[in-house]
Amino acid sequence: MTIIDVQQVSKRYLLHYKREPAGERLRKKAKKVIEPFWALRDISFQIKQGENVAIVGGNGAGKSTLLGIIAGVTAPTRGRIEQHGRIGALLELGTGFHLDLTGRENVHLNASLLGFRRPDILREFDRIVEFAGLRNFIDEPVRTYSSGMVSRLAFSVAVHVDPDILIMDEVLAVGDESFRSRCEDEVERLVSRGRVLLFVSHQMSAVLSMCPRVIWLEQGRIRMDGPSSEVVEAYQEASDQLAEMRKVEAP
Repeated sequence: MTIIDVQQVSKRYLLHYKREPAGERLRKKAKKVIEPFWALRDISFQIKQGENVAIVGGNGAGKSTLLGIIAGVTAPTRGRIEQHGRIGALLELGTGFHLDLTGRENVHLNASLLGFRRPDILREFDRIVEFAGLRNFIDEPVRTYSSGMVSRLAFSVAVHVDPDILIMDEVLAVGDESFRSRCEDEVERLVSRGRVLLFVSHQMSAVLSMCPRVIWLEQGRIRMDGPSSEVVEAYQEASDQLAEMRKVEAP
């Protein structure tokens, strides 16, 4: 069964800047310019039930834009997307957390935003806190948390609301090795129950260990989509070549 269906999706942003004419006297007559920037162009793929899929690419390749569209945070300029089921999205560290609220209050707030009812939240609350390792800090304001604590709590809420689709954007980058291992175990548990993982990371070791399939984005387009070992090898080879070219061009 297809859980995510992306068809011919493109995303355009309008960039605003001022173009100043030459000549000191004309500086005050700078002309406002609006130019289109296509973050994504004609992206198409499908993800089936129980698939783990990673998205890789350099900075500005369109990875986060694509995840935001799939999660419903932003709309595509062209094309269509169909998703089936509850989405648990970790797009940015602490997104949806209110810094002045306690960890306990933020658990209730975020779980309710993800569609959990109060009885369900109460039933899962202790497991959420234990997984995040924040039993001694759960009643402290989130603004006092470290980035790692925020990441652990956000991940724990997302996986314990039993999402059909779990979307993660670099959420494991701030965690320690023990936390990443527990995250991988939890993701495997979800996928074994037919859930879908869509995962963005620059850490190729995590990509290879968690995802059998990888989609490589380059300048807003899909360059390669296939088995993780093949795509990661090709991506790293291209990245190494680009790094060598930059060394040669550097003064």
